[in-house]
Amino acid sequence: MLIGLLGESCTGKTTLAKQIKEVLGAEIYSGKDYLRMARNENEAKILFVKKLEAAVTGENIIYIIAEGEQLALLPKGAFRILVTAELEAIKERFAARMNGQLPPPVASMLEKKHGCFDMEEHHIQVHNGLPDVDSICQKLREYE
Repeated sequence: MLIGLLGESCTGKTTLAKQIKEVLGAEIYSGKDYLRMARNENEAKILFVKKLEAAVTGENIIYIIAEGEQLALLPKGAFRILVTAELEAIKERFAARMNGQLPPPVASMLEKKHGCFDMEEHHIQVHNGLPDVDSICQKLREYE
């Protein structure tokens, strides 16, 4: 099964991916991890898309997407989970990653991007915190 975790930075996608991996077992890819699949970016992208397409009905793969252009790599048939958080929570988490300081240009960027995935097609939405992973994994099993 292919699971797409969609959402802005610092919403909890990676944490959720690790929890799902523990329950279901899966490979996790994030962003442009696929570039390691070949020396040439286009070739790597082609190989990655084929791997994702095969995972729709095959091995469990979780693809963490934090940039809009990466959505184009997610094939039809993927189970989509939208991971969201309040803007202030995102800012706090991002600041923690930057040693407690959130520079104004970064805060401005986060404000501009906030909500950019909200209208994307999804099967489940997880908002602001740790979800009931067992419940999500049950929905994933039912989707198979």
